[in-house]
Amino acid sequence: MITCHLKYVIDPYQIPAFEAYARLWIRLVNRMGGTHHGYFLPSEGANNIAYCQFSFSSLAAYEQYRKDSETDPECVAAFALATEQRFILSYERSFMRPVLE
Repeated sequence: MITCHLKYVIDPYQIPAFEAYARLWIRLVNRMGGTHHGYFLPSEGANNIAYCQFSFSSLAAYEQYRKDSETDPECVAAFALATEQRFILSYERSFMRPVLE
């Protein structure tokens, strides 16, 4: 299993738009074979940092998801939403290996 961890720097004045975007991707990742662990939005502390984690069975499965997302109409629309509304200022993507019982 591989877990993708994303750290977003977001526009703090557009948190509702980012939250709507996040809800789209939770459903899309799950539909495309992953397991979404949720988005984590600012509450206390920094008002412009958000996180997200989701897992795939392998790095190969994640890479297939990335390839498929480039042509999936709903994914393309979600990417366009972020580009048009500019609520994501930057992001960092890391891959982790979970340790579970």
